[in-house]
Formats: sequence, C-alpha cells, structure tokens
Amino acid sequence: MKRRYFGTDGIRGQSNVFPMTPDLAMRVGIAVGTIFRRGNHRHRVVIGKDTRLSGYMLENAMVAGFTAAGVDAFVLGPIPTPAVAMLTRSLRADIGVMISASHNPYQDNGIKLFGPDGYKLSDDLEMQIEDLLEKDLSTQLAKADDIGRAKRVDGVHDRYIEHAKRTLPRDVTLQGLRIAIDCANGAAYKVAPAVLWELGADVVTIGNEPNGTNINLNCGSTSPVALQKKVDEVRADIGIALDGDADRVIIIDENGAVVDGDQLMAVIAESFAESQQLRGGGIVATVMSNLGLERFLEDKGLGLVRTMVGDRYVVEHMRQQNYNVGGEQSGHIVLSDYGTTGDGLVAALQILAAVKRTGKTVSEVCRRFDPVPQLLRNVRISGGKPLEDGRVLKAIADAEAELGHSGRLVIRPSGTEPLIRVMAEGDDRSQIERIVNDLVGIIGGVRDAA
Repeated sequence: MKRRYFGTDGIRGQSNVFPMTPDLAMRVGIAVGTIFRRGNHRHRVVIGKDTRLSGYMLENAMVAGFTAAGVDAFVLGPIPTPAVAMLTRSLRADIGVMISASHNPYQDNGIKLFGPDGYKLSDDLEMQIEDLLEKDLSTQLAKADDIGRAKRVDGVHDRYIEHAKRTLPRDVTLQGLRIAIDCANGAAYKVAPAVLWELGADVVTIGNEPNGTNINLNCGSTSPVALQKKVDEVRADIGIALDGDADRVIIIDENGAVVDGDQLMAVIAESFAESQQLRGGGIVATVMSNLGLERFLEDKGLGLVRTMVGDRYVVEHMRQQNYNVGGEQSGHIVLSDYGTTGDGLVAALQILAAVKRTGKTVSEVCRRFDPVPQLLRNVRISGGKPLEDGRVLKAIADAEAELGHSGRLVIRPSGTEPLIRVMAEGDDRSQIERIVNDLVGIIGGVRDAA
C-alpha cells in the first residue's frame, strides 16, 4: 500500500502545510494513542522536541490528541531524539514521540514515533496508523472520566546526561582534551556540552543559542564550516558536530578535516573487535556507505551488511541478527549496547575513547581507509514516477554494466524530500562523474517532459 504520511523516518514536511499541520498532529496523537492503548493500566506517552518554532504548535496539538485518546502525556521539552527513546523505556511509557525534522531547516518539522521498547515503529504499525488516520476518529475518543492528563517532567536532562556519561569506558577520562562542539542550535544545546565537561574535557561550544529559526542554519553536521573555523581558532583536539535532534554526528579532526559516518563506524568496529565487544562479525550499514569501508572491514576479517536507507532499517537488521554496531554515512551511528536509535553524542564518546586509549591524534585514529570516489547528486521532482520510465531504466542498466564489479550504483527516491538521489562510486573518478551526470540529465529530461 502506498504511504501517504510516513517516510523513511516518521512523518515530515513543511510546518503548517499538510501533513505537518496541528490538525494532523492531533489526529496522529489520537490514532497512535488508540493503537497503543492496551490493557487496563494508565497509559502514558513521552513527548520531546527540538528547538524549532513550530515545535510549540505541534507539541500542544499532540498533547491534545493523546489526552483525548485517554493517554497521559509527559512533556519533556527540547531534548535529543536518543533521550526520548531512552526515556520511553525508563519512564515505562507506552509510546515515545520526538517532534523534529532532524537536519532539515527550521521551516520543516516531523514526528518520530517509538514503541514501549524504545525502538522506532515497524512498517506494519505505521500502516495501521495510516489506516486509522483515514477513518473517523471520533469513535476512538476517551470518555469524560478517562481523558488523559498532561504534565511537564523535570530532571530529564540529568537522566540523559548520566546515561551518556556511563557509555564512556570506566578506564577513560577526557581530561587533557580540548573539544569544540557544535550543537546545531538544536535539541542537545544543553546536554551535550554538559556531558563532555563533566567527563573532564575543556569544552568550547557553538550552536548553543537556539531562537526557533536558527536550527541547522550554517551550523551542525550538515554545515561544518563554522566548527572547522572554531577548531582552528581555539586549537581544539577535536570538533564534534551534531544535527538538530542530535541523532547523528560528524567529527572534525585537529587539522579541520571532516570525518564522516563511514570512518566513524570503521573506528568503532575495529575498537570493539579488539576488545571482543563486537557482535555479529561486522557491522550493518546502508546502500550509501562507501565501498572503501567494505574493503577495510574485509581486510580486518569483518563483514558489512547493507540495508535500505534509514536508520530504522539498520536497527531492524541489527536486532534480527544480533549486531551491536551499525549506522549511516551521514553520521547516524547506532550502538545497541547503549541505546535503541542513533545517538550522535554517544558515538562521539566512543571515538574519544579510541583517541585517549591510543594516545594518537584524531586524524590518525579516524582515517581508517581511503574512500572510493563517490558522487551523489539530487534531481528535484514535483510528481510522477521517472524511475519507471523506459529511458531511465535503460540508462541505469547500461551504467551498471559499465561499472561491473569495480563500482556501485544506487538510485532511489528520497524518503524525506521530493528528490531522486543518484549515487555512483568506483575507482575511476572521471567515469563516476560522467555516469552520474548522464543519469541526472536523463532523469531531469523525463521529469521536464512529464
């Protein structure tokens, strides 16, 4: 069945434009509350958000929906996505909600949902929610005596700070490290610097003055230039760039070079393997991870399993096959020993542990392999199905045949934006550039002719 609301990471779109309207947010609260209203206990939902202006609007709408469905709402305020997942379990909630559009600009917002186990919902549950959203929800409303209550929860930042600190190995301290951190003017602007400082680091913070409209604006993991400048300015040993909801991270080394999620997974996998902590015989990543990562792991006797794009697909495979390290090139790093979803700060702490234990610089620790030349371009679309066009299908088949075993081609619609993503990688950069440019031109031509 075609999805109308959910993409690869919950529901997402422009604020006050369908589907990200207060009306839909309230209906989601009623629908989700109905589905998770099981048993005769008092049901509860925890609701967190990032720092977007529209978060106030959507938060109140969702509180109205859940309480109307007879669910008590525990409102957390601005807090990282992984903290919501953790608190869903810690507070024994039936549902967890994060109101965030992650790395998107402030004009967008989204709704991420977690089950009582702290994991994102399955495709089947999302389809049940979609089905209910299309129906008359008035029959699902609670009786007057059963309407839920809502309250703000104090101390949630402290809970997450202590949780994150406990993931750093006991024999490691951050004393002697100068760390620059960019909180993207987002959900981690309070907790992330506190964790690093309490663990002993000298902390320099930027992106910690949210105003509702500056989340991810020229800052954070998708725009690391400001952090690169700060690392150079203060002579930091490392820079840590989070995104708006702090479920992803990239690193800046002492020379100002960007370290992406593939390199970070390589560091963590090697470190966990050496300490016999790694499970599954390797890691789980998506089709977008660099071929160089796969070759590096093979040299170490480790495997790489690829999934569809989306950290919940990574987590799903990790759970099924008992892996404890997975993630995405974009910086979603999932470490199931410590949490149920991507956690940028916890992943950064594992990198810092490797740096401290080896006594080497960040550039030495984090440059585990030479990436294979990889090029990603996006084609914006307004509708239609260009990937089903015969000309596009032939061009894709020709490109795959040309690459053979020396490279990879990944073409897919974005799950969060109206884009077709075209990615190719291989040892010959000029060949990759030509293939991607040709495919972008053909897809764009089909789009314009539609």
